[in-house]
Amino acid sequence: MPATILICGFGRFPGAARNPTAALVRQLARRRRPALADLRRPAHVFATAYAAVNRQLPALIARHRPQAIIMFGLAARARHLRVEIQARNIVSTLFPDATGHTPARPRIRRDGPACLRGRAPMRALLAAARAGGVKAALSRDAGRYVCNYLYWRAIEQSRAASGPRLVVFVHTPPVSGPRRRLRFCALARAAEAILVAAAGDLRRSGQIGPKAAR
Repeated sequence: MPATILICGFGRFPGAARNPTAALVRQLARRRRPALADLRRPAHVFATAYAAVNRQLPALIARHRPQAIIMFGLAARARHLRVEIQARNIVSTLFPDATGHTPARPRIRRDGPACLRGRAPMRALLAAARAGGVKAALSRDAGRYVCNYLYWRAIEQSRAASGPRLVVFVHTPPVSGPRRRLRFCALARAAEAILVAAAGDLRRSGQIGPKAAR
């Protein structure tokens, strides 16, 4: 069985009638190039809802058994691409998700740590995005909305013995409308570079290739 990178994005949410990450992850799953030839790349678009994450993420991991999960989300006020270093143990009790649900308490885990660090070669992924021709930076603040929540839950899943080895979240700036900071084609190019860099890390760790097959 080839190695698997699960690629996730989001649908629309209040204040963002169009979310470019839905189209982005589907495009990444279809891309054909030698650096990705030995990978399965299922794509999934979450409704921007806490319940969708809780219900669908464990099922996706059980079905696909990914070695890596790369997640993309829209940050409506961002000025550049952000590779998120960590997820924070915080959630907004003011802003509802796409279903109108608002969490009752401000922490994801009542007795959990303040943050969980993503599992990825962050600087290598950042360098890949920049080499793709876009402005990008590392970030320690993934927000307090469903993006951060998904990241937290994915990192938790990665701590299981059979969980994914690589887990990272990337926030994208707007690619349309009055706040546009990036063209979609440039975003897709940078996202593909991140995907290729993640695949390279899996190969070096033996997750892809002859070593993984033994």
